[in-house]
Amino acid sequence: MIWKPNVTVASVLELDGKFLFVEEHTADGILFNQPAGHLEPGESLVDAAIRETLEESGYTFEPQAIVGIYQWQSGTTTYLRFAFTGQILAHDPERKLDEGIIRALWLDPDEIATRGQRSPMVSQCTVDYLDGKRYPLDIITHYPTRQEGT
Repeated sequence: MIWKPNVTVASVLELDGKFLFVEEHTADGILFNQPAGHLEPGESLVDAAIRETLEESGYTFEPQAIVGIYQWQSGTTTYLRFAFTGQILAHDPERKLDEGIIRALWLDPDEIATRGQRSPMVSQCTVDYLDGKRYPLDIITHYPTRQEGT
């Protein structure tokens, strides 16, 4: 058996004291999460965060820092989450959101605490953001996909 973790990205975005969240259908019912998703083959972590945020919320953002890197074991699955923060550049309220996403919404920290969350990483990302944790993007080195024969 080959073991490999699920690599995910998330965006912790604040505007006027509220945080961008998505309400989504999951196997455990309707839960809340930051815009987040899986890294795709050949994709950089930064590009994945930009893509997932747009697909799940309709917001375009520019990553400026890493909030944290998180590891969580759920059953037999291990998740590695890279959480980013940055500047919101645009919003397309007419954009069709990813399948399973009910809506994007802005929540203050008290509201976040009262909502069912997809994983314990969701709360921790928010806490770390509020604690001022920021790490430079240049701690990530992305090597583009190597083409065969090169």
